[in-house]
Amino acid sequence: MSFEYKQFKDAKLDDPFFDSLRADYREFEDWFGRKSENWAYIFEQDGSKAIDGFLYMKIEDGVVDDVVPPLPAKKRLKVGTFKINAHGTKLGERFVKKIFDHAVDGGVAEIYVTIFPKHAGLVNLLNRYGFEKAAIKTTVNGVEDVLIRSMHWRDNLDRDKNYPLIKMDGDFYQVGIYPDYHTRLLPDSILNNEDVEIVKDISHANSINKIYIAAMKGLMSLTPGDKIVIYRTGDGKGPAEYRAVATSICVVEAVRTLDSFGSVDAFLNYARPHSVFSDAELSGFYKSRRYPFIISFTYNIALRHRLTRHHLIEKIGINRDAYPGFLRLTPQQFKQIVIDGGVNESLIVD
Repeated sequence: MSFEYKQFKDAKLDDPFFDSLRADYREFEDWFGRKSENWAYIFEQDGSKAIDGFLYMKIEDGVVDDVVPPLPAKKRLKVGTFKINAHGTKLGERFVKKIFDHAVDGGVAEIYVTIFPKHAGLVNLLNRYGFEKAAIKTTVNGVEDVLIRSMHWRDNLDRDKNYPLIKMDGDFYQVGIYPDYHTRLLPDSILNNEDVEIVKDISHANSINKIYIAAMKGLMSLTPGDKIVIYRTGDGKGPAEYRAVATSICVVEAVRTLDSFGSVDAFLNYARPHSVFSDAELSGFYKSRRYPFIISFTYNIALRHRLTRHHLIEKIGINRDAYPGFLRLTPQQFKQIVIDGGVNESLIVD
C-alpha cells in the first residue's frame, strides 16, 4: 500500500471510494474539479491502486461565518475532506497524525472539521484526540457538526486529547531500539540528520499509539505520562558515536509484563492493534519470553534533527559510560534534546 501527497488531478475521481462523498455532497464533483491543482494525502492499495483514504487540508485565518454560532477570528487548519475505508489497520490514526503534523507546521491555534454525525467511526476517532462539537453547518446537503480541536494545552484532559503536546512533568528517559525494529516501529524517524519535510514524509506504519517489546529490566520503572527519547542504536556501518542517534519523543501510556497476560490470545489481542509485528512474531515473543516487557506509548514527535551519540554526550551531557539502551535524563537534558532536535516550541508545555 502507498501513502502519498498528490495533486487532486492525480486521483481517479471515478474510483468507487468517492461514491459516498458524491452522495453526501451534491456539488462534490464540481468542487473536486476546481481543486485539481491542490494537494491531498491519498492512500492507495498496491496493485489495483484503489483508493482507501483521502485527506485534504488548508490554512484559514479569520472568522468562520458559515456556521452557527460563527467561529471568532483565529488562524485555523480546516480539514476539508477526510474519508477512509477502515479495515483494522489504524489507517485513521495515520491520517489524524498528518492533521496534527500540518497544524503544528502551520502554527495554527485550532483545527476544525465539518462532518455528518452518521459517520460515527470517524467522529469517535476525532473525539478520542480532543475534537469537540462547537457549532453546526447547514447547507443544501443537510446539517453537519463542526468539530474543533485547540492546539493549546488543556488541563484535566487525558493525554490523547492533548496529543501531540508534551507537558514537562513526570520523569524523562532515553530508550534504545535496534535499527531493524526502529525502522518498522517509527518510520517517520528515519536515520537522517537533515530536516524532515512533512509533505514528503511517507510512512508504512504511521499510527499514533505504539507497542514496544523489550528485555531491559529498567523499563519497569516507567510510569504512564513519563517522556521517552527514542534512541536508534548503532547499525554496525560505522562508529556508534555518529551512527547511533536520538530520533523521537514519545509519552508512556502503560507498562506491562508478559506474565500479566493469561494466554497468548490475550497478549495478541492487546498488542496486535498497535504493533508492527505479525501474529507469528508476537506469538514467538510470548512463548520464548525473550522480551518480557511491553510498553504502550504515543508517538508524538519525530525530531527534525537527529542527534548523534556524540552530540548527546558532548552537548547534552549524557554520561559516556552510561548504558545507552535505558537511562534516566534530567528535565534540562530532555529540554535540550528537544531544542537541539529542532522541535517546534509550541509542542512543549512547561
